[in-house]
Amino acid sequence: MTPSRFRPAASLAVVIAATVALSGCATAPASDSGEASPDAAAAGILDNCGTEVDTAGAAPERIVTIKSTTTELVLALGLGDRIVGAAFQDGPVPERWADAAADVPVISDFAPSQEAVLELEPDLVYAGWESMFTAEAAGDRDSLAGFGVGTYVAPSACKDRDYMPEKLAFADVFDEIAEAGVLLGAEDAATDLVAEQSAALDAVEPDDRGLTALWYSSGTDTPYVGAGIGAPQMIMEAAGLENIASDIDDTWSSIGWEAIVDADPDVIVLVDASWNTAESKIELLESNPATAELSAVRDERYLVVPFAAGEAGVRNVDAAADLADQLSTAALAESATEG
Repeated sequence: MTPSRFRPAASLAVVIAATVALSGCATAPASDSGEASPDAAAAGILDNCGTEVDTAGAAPERIVTIKSTTTELVLALGLGDRIVGAAFQDGPVPERWADAAADVPVISDFAPSQEAVLELEPDLVYAGWESMFTAEAAGDRDSLAGFGVGTYVAPSACKDRDYMPEKLAFADVFDEIAEAGVLLGAEDAATDLVAEQSAALDAVEPDDRGLTALWYSSGTDTPYVGAGIGAPQMIMEAAGLENIASDIDDTWSSIGWEAIVDADPDVIVLVDASWNTAESKIELLESNPATAELSAVRDERYLVVPFAAGEAGVRNVDAAADLADQLSTAALAESATEG
């Protein structure tokens, strides 16, 4: 089954202040999240999820990345040759970085052990989830520091809400790119990458019909969905979609099928992963008597995003553009457009 797609009617210029801040230097101002800005990183110390990270020394040359978001950012900065091991990859990298990723060894399909990490003799472990730094995974941050290994977490993935953005915005994503550029000694590459992504974001033409959407990530008995403050919310807003779970103060959340049926979203965004495909979600939605009556299911109004694009990182702009394109390729059924 091929997911149906839809047409937007007007464009929206999305202005990102980070572009201006980064156009003449390698750093950006702090966001409203309370996270240290790239300027602080350039000064020598940054507060990363409550752990001090020294950026004044030599840039790391042997990096272990955990999660696709961190691997892909290092690749996007042109530093793929520094990755000595990658773990917990959520799917293949985009084609533009495939050649650079070809020689990156994957050391674990899930969280790597501290032993597996230390065998690679890294000078930095760069994680997309703070939960990767535990004794049951790569090792806690103090323990790794005792072995002379630095650690860094994608700031939007801090567990403590004091260090997370109150609501993720593209400016926060661009700040993260700039901060990583300082940490990895790739300030110019980070500046160029932010400028490129800012221009691509400005070119996104969001749908203007006020369509409602469900971001369906996983789950059968109880679905797990994109909520109101994380990357799914940010991406849907950029594409012109109104998230039916936007009032939930979290990045992702469980929500009952009854609430989804009551909301009857105009479109359903299906997260596609090898272990939980978009097609399997469609089969579930169409076989469940309750969800089979959703208008989006009856009319096959599905949008698809790869799993790795739904977490804060260098794929988010492309995801917003792709959703907007999917919305533009076919007309919505009258039942959706008439509201």
